[in-house]
Amino acid sequence: MKDIVEHRTWRYAAKKFDPQKKVAQTDIETLIEATRLSASSYGLQPYHVFVIADPQLRERLKAASYGQDQITDASHLIVFAHASDFGDELVEDFVENLSQTRNIPLEGLQGYAAFMKSRLVALPRESKGDWAARQTYIAFSNMMQAAAELHIDSCPLEGFQAHQYNEILGLGAKNLNAVVALAVGYRSPKDETQALPKVRKSKEALFTLI
Repeated sequence: MKDIVEHRTWRYAAKKFDPQKKVAQTDIETLIEATRLSASSYGLQPYHVFVIADPQLRERLKAASYGQDQITDASHLIVFAHASDFGDELVEDFVENLSQTRNIPLEGLQGYAAFMKSRLVALPRESKGDWAARQTYIAFSNMMQAAAELHIDSCPLEGFQAHQYNEILGLGAKNLNAVVALAVGYRSPKDETQALPKVRKSKEALFTLI
C-alpha cells in the first residue's frame, strides 16, 4: 500500500527533461512488457505502440506538437495509436492466438468469435474508433504507472496534431490513428513544477462509498 501511493505521489507530468540522461534499454523493455500485459476489452488490444528514440524523427514530431521540448529532450517518445477501423480480422487474429496459447481447438472458439464480431464488427466506423481509443488509454495508463514504479519520469501528451503524426509515422496505411503520447526520461533539476504539491479532488469529493 505504502509503495503504491508513494510511486503515484512521486510521479508528475515532467515539463523539463534532462536530455543527457537516457533510459536503459532493459527498463524500456520492462515498460514494453508491462504495456503488453495491459487489460483490454475481450483482450483484443486494438492498438499499436511506437517507441521512438530517433532524434530526427522526434524533431519532426515536435513541429507537429506545438514545439513542446519534452518531445525531443526526453529519452524516448512513445506514441499510442488505435485502430481507426477494423473487420473480422481483429477477432479472428485474437481467436487464433487464443487457440495456440491455451491449446484450445480453433473450432471450439467459433461461438465466442461470432459473439465478439456481433458486438464490435457491426459498429459504425466512428464507434469502432472511439472504442479502440478507450482501450488504448488503458495501455497508456499502465505504461505511465510502470514508469513511476521504476522512477522513470514521464509526461502524458495529447497536445499534438494527430493528422500530422499519422502522416509522419505512416499510420494511415496501417489503419491507425495517433491518440496520445508519453515522453519518458529523467526530470531536469531546472523543472520548477516537480516541487509543487499535487492538486487533486479530496477523497470525499471524488468517491462515494455505498
